[in-house]
Amino acid sequence: MNIKRTFMVLSTLGYLALSMTNQAVAATSSFTDVNDVAAKEKIISLQQRGILHGVNDKQFMPDATVTAAQGIQLIVNALGLDIDNIRFIQEPKATHYYAKANDNAWYAPALIIAAHNGLQLPADLDPNQAWSREQFLYHLVTAIEQHGQLPMINLAPVAIKDEDALNPSYQGAVQRALHFGIVKLDAEGSLHPKATLTRKEAAEFIYNAIEYLQAHPAPAAENVQP
Repeated sequence: MNIKRTFMVLSTLGYLALSMTNQAVAATSSFTDVNDVAAKEKIISLQQRGILHGVNDKQFMPDATVTAAQGIQLIVNALGLDIDNIRFIQEPKATHYYAKANDNAWYAPALIIAAHNGLQLPADLDPNQAWSREQFLYHLVTAIEQHGQLPMINLAPVAIKDEDALNPSYQGAVQRALHFGIVKLDAEGSLHPKATLTRKEAAEFIYNAIEYLQAHPAPAAENVQP
């Protein structure tokens, strides 16, 4: 068995084992610390679908911050991204793409998948750094646009009260996130782009993104005569 196939078999078996275990837990339990969270039903729905997991089978810790690694894993899970159709000459490692990564960390497979699925992540990505709301929204929106084959659209910009705090590089993606209904402004019309992303916010954004994709499926490929 060659290196690439060995890696793929082991990764697939490991993923399936983890997925089956988490789905079994989700089918018989729900988080007990989300009762007062506005996005409770969305969080539980994602748990039951195996898209997100708690710190254990009962606790989600909705107010905990989200790291880059956790955010990337959520996007990979939500879009069902993989590297199954890629042939590698040598076993890929997370550090081949992101120097600050740990090849033995739980997140390493997700970083490899992200690198081969067009997620626009910087080479100096720190997997353990907390992500802001604008960072997560940018990577989520660009990922769903690419893999959901969403058409380019002209949007009337939404007035954001704290727009001056928004990274100009993320501005377009954030505007589209507002248009897609992935995120909403608060009662004062602010986005709080630099605020650290919480687990409950990430779950809500992921749920809303999936809902948008389901309501706007990619166009069917045209039949082409040989």
